[in-house]
Amino acid sequence: MTTEGIERLGFLLHDAARLLRKRFEARASGYGLSAAQWRLLVRLVKEEGVAQARLAELLEIEPISVSRLLDRMEEGGWIERRQDANDRRVRMIFPTARSRAAFAEVKSMAGEVYEDALAGLSPQARKATIDGLVAIVDNLSDGETPPSAEPGPAKDVAKEKKA
Repeated sequence: MTTEGIERLGFLLHDAARLLRKRFEARASGYGLSAAQWRLLVRLVKEEGVAQARLAELLEIEPISVSRLLDRMEEGGWIERRQDANDRRVRMIFPTARSRAAFAEVKSMAGEVYEDALAGLSPQARKATIDGLVAIVDNLSDGETPPSAEPGPAKDVAKEKKA
């Protein structure tokens, strides 16, 4: 087993994530949503009708922070809150047509950002990169699948290149 460069692993992962976020935010800035609002929107479109408390868990942020994000997003016409039919204390969150349309556009844009990130890598290197990152997440997740490890555009890009 080689350990060359392993001492830089944390810095490289952090820098790669930071640069992906920065590129994405620059491309998505025209929508007027913060990075936290984008994360919420993506989660919401994938899990429509999720309880507000569950969103806080999925995003790993405090419930009061989710409430504030949702307040701003509701004012902007991005989300709709509804009471749960079985428990009036629970508020279910739904994306609006505006959110769905923006999500479709941004999903394509995210694929372009991922393509930029993977430029110059062979199909085999792309697959190895994705497989390695999945293994790292699996190794560190203590048996729990974090929301960020679920299939998404990055895996789709790797699959497309393989085909």
